[in-house]
Amino acid sequence: MTFEEGMKQLLAITAKLEAGGLSLEEAVSLYGEGAKLADACKKELDQAKLTVSEYSQQQADPDTNTEN
Repeated sequence: MTFEEGMKQLLAITAKLEAGGLSLEEAVSLYGEGAKLADACKKELDQAKLTVSEYSQQQADPDTNTEN
């Protein structure tokens, strides 16, 4: 699953929860699914931030660039 797909699913779950009309069991199940998706998206976003930071540092300090 891509970050974008995860966010799309998370938004759909949020809309269902906000709309109401769910049983307690359905709401709890959707909440759990949403929490897992949010965690997965956060991890992917954190990894992307780290990668961008590493690229930025390599550009700022060419001596750290190990590629020749």
